[in-house]
Amino acid sequence: MRRTMAIAFSSLMSEFYQIVADNRDALVSIAKRNPHMAYQKVNELALFVGQRHGVNLQLHFPVPSKISDVDSYGTENVGVVVDKFRRTFPVPRETVKQKAVEMLEAKAQDAYMYEGKEGVKVILSDGSRLEILPGSIHLWCRIDERVRNYADWLMQNVYVI
Repeated sequence: MRRTMAIAFSSLMSEFYQIVADNRDALVSIAKRNPHMAYQKVNELALFVGQRHGVNLQLHFPVPSKISDVDSYGTENVGVVVDKFRRTFPVPRETVKQKAVEMLEAKAQDAYMYEGKEGVKVILSDGSRLEILPGSIHLWCRIDERVRNYADWLMQNVYVI
């Protein structure tokens, strides 16, 4: 999806959290009856919020039992796709890695480097990770203030069209 201005990751997620909170009782009920349907519904909400901001917001559940934990929706394992066709970063890849080290006190390394594509993998101290591609970010970690601030930096400096 394309957009013409930078958005803040924090704003995107705040809106998502509010929509989940507004629909919490229904989501809890659905999750108890049919976790697969809860997965579909929460990703429909994510798609709705993402479209309002010109991105594709995705929630991932690598541990299926987390689908029942409605209060954790959007706090971990989140993907934001800005432009799935972008192959290179609009800023030097070293800058993306340096900011990750500075802001997250993490290890950053080149990743997904093939067929002219770029990518960065950031490994946090607890072993969780962020996968940063020129057109998307995938947060395979708990989203705390430091991760949110780094994602905001990425949205302002990397994911601007």
